[in-house]
This record gives sequence, C-alpha cells and structure tokens, in this order.
Amino acid sequence: MKNFQQRSLDHDQKDRKLKAPSVTAYMVRKLITFKPETHIKEVIDSLMENRITGAPVLNSKNEVVGLIDDKDCLNVLVGSAYYNHPVGKDTVASYMSNIMKTISVHDDIVDVANIFLSTKYKRLLVMDDDGKLVGQISRRDILRAIKELKTNTW
Repeated sequence: MKNFQQRSLDHDQKDRKLKAPSVTAYMVRKLITFKPETHIKEVIDSLMENRITGAPVLNSKNEVVGLIDDKDCLNVLVGSAYYNHPVGKDTVASYMSNIMKTISVHDDIVDVANIFLSTKYKRLLVMDDDGKLVGQISRRDILRAIKELKTNTW
C-alpha cells in the first residue's frame, strides 16, 4: 500500500517499531552472593543491610546452585517456633531454593516483563553464553526501565 507521497507504508512501519532495550541495560551487575556454607543469620543481616530481598547462592566454582530470599529466611522463625531449633545456627544450604529462572544476556526487557507477568518469579538470573552468572534483573528493574522509556518516548 502506498500513501499520497508514493512511499510504502509497510516500510515506514518497520522504521517506527520500538526496539526494546536489552536486559543488560537494566540488570544489576554487582551482585551480593552467598555460599551454601554461609550462616543464615549472616544472610538475614546482609539482606536487611543492603535492602534487597534475595541473592544467588554460588558454589566454590562460582556456579549457581540456588537462590536465597526473604521468604526462605522466614523458615528460620518457623523452625525455631515449631521445632525448638536455635535461630540462625543453620547455613544457607538448609534454607535456599533450587527453583530459579535464568535468562540470557540476549533477552530484552519486554521478554523479561512477559516472564514476570506469567510466572511467580520476582527476580531472574542473567547468564552469558557460557552459562556463567553475569547479573540479575528484578521486577523493580523493569519498573525503572518503564519509567525511563516513558521519559524518553512518551
């Protein structure tokens, strides 16, 4: 189809399509991480001090083996109350979850937003082509992206 200037409308539409920013533009690169042998009390202190809700757990080879978050840490209190277990004596390995979602550095923020909308995940681990952890992106990071896109495009 052509408009009054005899230019193809399809070509114009392709030029106007918004290219979504890469996940790497909004992910957190300097991550707080824990080891499976880290004491859970140290994790709780770190989460509170750094105002974060969770962090990846890495083994001695810096491979992701789990995720520990504020919800996992609530089990410390439950274990103490129900089983008369001392608070904070256990390690991350006792509480961490191995249920996590990873994404590629090649994904964009629209892909990430769709994952957040269709799953229960609050954060996604960003992996490079070699399967190494390079960052993390959360729902809050996507909100920041929306705010910046609105400023720049609306």
